[in-house]
Amino acid sequence: MKCDRCDHEAVTLIRYNGSHLCGEHFRSYVEKRVKREIRKQIRVGPGDTIAVAVSGGKDSMVTLHILHEVFGDRRDISLCVISIDEGIEGYRPPSLDIVKKFCAERGIPLHIRHFSEMGMEMDRIASMTGENSPCTYCGVFRRKLMNDQARSAGARYLATGHNLDDIAQSIMMNFVRGDVERLARLGPHTKVQPGLVPRFNPLRMIPEKESLLYAMVSGIPFWDGECPYYEEALRNQYRDVIDGLEDRSPGSKFSILASYDALRPMLEEYMPPSDLRTCHCGEPALGEWCKACELSRLIERGPMTNDIKQRSQPER
Repeated sequence: MKCDRCDHEAVTLIRYNGSHLCGEHFRSYVEKRVKREIRKQIRVGPGDTIAVAVSGGKDSMVTLHILHEVFGDRRDISLCVISIDEGIEGYRPPSLDIVKKFCAERGIPLHIRHFSEMGMEMDRIASMTGENSPCTYCGVFRRKLMNDQARSAGARYLATGHNLDDIAQSIMMNFVRGDVERLARLGPHTKVQPGLVPRFNPLRMIPEKESLLYAMVSGIPFWDGECPYYEEALRNQYRDVIDGLEDRSPGSKFSILASYDALRPMLEEYMPPSDLRTCHCGEPALGEWCKACELSRLIERGPMTNDIKQRSQPER
């Protein structure tokens, strides 16, 4: 099948709009939408630093690649990369090697933070979470370290590699749980809270399959290993449901996101930002403890089988 825009062979069919695109036009198609999201979500000026959370997987590497293409030649805007070593043997080291090489070749400052700084690693945590998913703890601890490092680097924004699939899943998960407060504060963040570096999502309109194909046709290195705790994540159930909807009705993921965006102003008005305190560790918190410190205390008490949502504060 020929590309709709030239005589080259198409590398993909975009099912939700019927387009056949070759590699060159597919890259242009993705980059145009990502750059539009960057302009929509952030406002940067001379002297600003953008931190990029990079794991070495396809989505974060695509995010870093495009942000470097956009800002890499600008002397008034700085990029820095933040990677987190959760302490997962055989999984994280290979991906960090890819990030190190990519950053070294382009002169991008790289900051690696470790779960061991908090006195624990993911392989140990996973054996102590009882009936709760290890992913819950991993996400909270990663966010804490990323925010702390972005703040230390003086970053105005923190970019993450969340793609359209990730966002749609988060929306559905919070709708099903009735968690209106969490819905109201999904990224990209437009209101700056003291101590929190606002996150933004350049790949917000890019489906996961397109992110993967973009990395492949662009020659972007990435680690495709699977986390050993992946199958325990509740998110997988929502992924299967949404993928089924997309298969039967192409464009469903975009519809979920568009519906959320239409409701978001009302959600933000209904759930204004809370007044935050400062946890003893220095991170913002709703109460005496931030979510990461609360979970750390639960782990120290031994294996848990209770619902952590009843014993810990909502993540901010």
